[in-house]
Amino acid sequence: MARVGNSIIKGIEISEIIKLLNKAYADEWLAYYQYFIESKVVKGIMKDAAIVELNQHAADELRHATMIADRIIQLGGTPLLHPKDWIKKTNCGYGEPKNFDVVAILQDAINGEQCAIKTYSSIVDLVRDKDIVTYDIASQILADEVAHEEDLQTLHDDITEFVTDLKKSLK
Repeated sequence: MARVGNSIIKGIEISEIIKLLNKAYADEWLAYYQYFIESKVVKGIMKDAAIVELNQHAADELRHATMIADRIIQLGGTPLLHPKDWIKKTNCGYGEPKNFDVVAILQDAINGEQCAIKTYSSIVDLVRDKDIVTYDIASQILADEVAHEEDLQTLHDDITEFVTDLKKSLK
């Protein structure tokens, strides 16, 4: 555990930061898997564009999990060690894909990103002016999650608009 590095944390218990980060860590692993599996089962028009987006987001979620695990260790904690704990500790849960249609898959992913945005906004608010390192990490991840939501929503809307226009032209 970093002694001097952790001495800069003021006004919040390190154990509370570790608890919050482990919950976010669980979210990141579940998001990674959700994007991974969705990219395998997605069906429908423009699914190739969705697959590219889902795979990119999966890679980002794995990178986020690494960043969070590294910070937990810096703080003297241990990242969750078993996948069963991810479901128990998650903020956002796991949305098992039930409808493999590209629009439904994208909507599930958008919902996950919106939860992640709320989670990281809360962490940023809590550690602001108390733990600059965790603040920086959470801010970076928050920026990614906001970009993910935008990417997914744009693709969702483009596909929905295309299908609507196609149906109109066939009438």
